[in-house]
Amino acid sequence: MIKKLVRKTCLGFEPYVAGKPVETIKRELGLKSVIKMASNENPLGASSKAIKAIKENIEKIFFYPDSNSYLLKQALSKRYRLPAGNIFTAAGGDEIIELIAKVFFNPEDEIVYSKHSFIRYGMAAKLMGSKAVVVPMKEGFTHDLKAMAKACGPKTKAVFITNPNNPTGTYNTKSELSKFLKDLPENNFEVKPIVILDEAYYEYAKIEKDYPDGLTFLKDNQNLIVFRTFSKIYGLAGLRVGYGFANAAIADFIERTRPPFNVNLLAQVAAAAAIDDLEQVKKSQKLVKAEKAFLYKEFAKLKVPFLKSAANFILFNCAPLKGKEFFTRMLKEGIITRPMDEYDLPDWVRVTVGLHKENVLFVEKLKKTIR
Repeated sequence: MIKKLVRKTCLGFEPYVAGKPVETIKRELGLKSVIKMASNENPLGASSKAIKAIKENIEKIFFYPDSNSYLLKQALSKRYRLPAGNIFTAAGGDEIIELIAKVFFNPEDEIVYSKHSFIRYGMAAKLMGSKAVVVPMKEGFTHDLKAMAKACGPKTKAVFITNPNNPTGTYNTKSELSKFLKDLPENNFEVKPIVILDEAYYEYAKIEKDYPDGLTFLKDNQNLIVFRTFSKIYGLAGLRVGYGFANAAIADFIERTRPPFNVNLLAQVAAAAAIDDLEQVKKSQKLVKAEKAFLYKEFAKLKVPFLKSAANFILFNCAPLKGKEFFTRMLKEGIITRPMDEYDLPDWVRVTVGLHKENVLFVEKLKKTIR
């Protein structure tokens, strides 16, 4: 049987289940109108600068892309004032997580992360046969960084921290992260474990006064990796572009092991144009801030428990309904949300902040669904 040839860590491995596209839902349920509020995409769409760059380069798609993403790295280097040698690129944050796992994780290693944090960390550990050490969150669904530091032992190879966290939307402050990095013990290799700081929602969260910019910790923490994405505020989820920062040695090993041409030609030019579109960022921040306030107010009126979020989504409790039941009912109303069973939160649902008219419709259908 073929199973005898498959790596043991792949036997029984459960794939990540992505949300279905709008067109698929329309076709399956026979709906004419569907609003997707499940995957934390930017409802304002992509940067106009990115779209212009795509149009100008569309006829070049018969060429292979630049395997080293030179122009994109130069744009990132200029934007963040870091040498290009400290930057790596990938086909989205998901590939970055897998690349880190492939470079560093062994079966004898322990990987520490927080319960209710992004599910892909545990999947990466499992795929490489490493042991996952899952630390409970503090009250209020925030990472317990003190407990995570204590959970690190001689075999700890890496620690994942999502800031702000997906799916809770909560974040750890600059002082909390600084103390964690200082308190982190050394492992069997006589170095501190690698800390992977996932800042996919960085641009939304940075308006919070005490939210830390991970890049400020790079100089004094040689085993720190910070990564971000163009899928969220920049509206390029369909092109799959992620990028990260680390010391030159770490960046070099990640670059060596990534697939050639992993970031396609149009993704590179679009991302290089989008990174300097500060107007896109400001508009998106303003929209999300205002619409979160609107949704918070409506949740409070309906006495629906929710978590205040530093990202562009809100996690709320739909009990006595289960998340999957709420999701199914809302789907029939033409609104796609995200139940949180896979995050061990069966009574909770995550909703992406949409345009005002979309949020108004969501509230209308929410009232109908929870009655």
